[in-house]
Amino acid sequence: MGSLSPSTFSLPALTLVIGGARSGKSRLAERLVTATGRPRCYIATAQAFDAEMQARIDQHRTDRGPDWQTLEAPTDIATALAACDPGSAILIDCATLWLSNHLLAGHDLDAAGTTLVQALTTHAAPIVIVSNEVGWGIVPENALARQFRDAQGRLNQQIAARAGSVIGVMAGLPFALKGALPQAAL
Repeated sequence: MGSLSPSTFSLPALTLVIGGARSGKSRLAERLVTATGRPRCYIATAQAFDAEMQARIDQHRTDRGPDWQTLEAPTDIATALAACDPGSAILIDCATLWLSNHLLAGHDLDAAGTTLVQALTTHAAPIVIVSNEVGWGIVPENALARQFRDAQGRLNQQIAARAGSVIGVMAGLPFALKGALPQAAL
């Protein structure tokens, strides 16, 4: 894994890291944020509804280490962003769970997406947001799953359109979808 000295690496205002489940998205996003040398703010969208999910959350926190400010924001990312130091680099993990939380709460997904994109594009600190690409699989068999897949696809497109960099990840390997692939990603 390559890295750059903190004084030579800067992130665009918004970076989207996208890929399938267990593709290496989160690890790459953490490397990008760490490579900036800035204080790090982690906005977590996961909720632990069972012991297995709590273990996953605990493992992510352990893997990141103590040098991250961690904020829990299952649905209200704008408020969490406001709590992050504008001098920090911010990682939001992930848009997929955030959208699931809104869907299951019965919220207006288009309005929530608009609010999220506005918050992402107006914050002073560089932001890396992780999201799943859910459109490469089969058409889901039920209406709720199709609604989610469609909403996730629209949200990913909105974020990608505004991001200075979009990095895909497959089998742990990053590839540039928009912008140049930074050395810190390799």
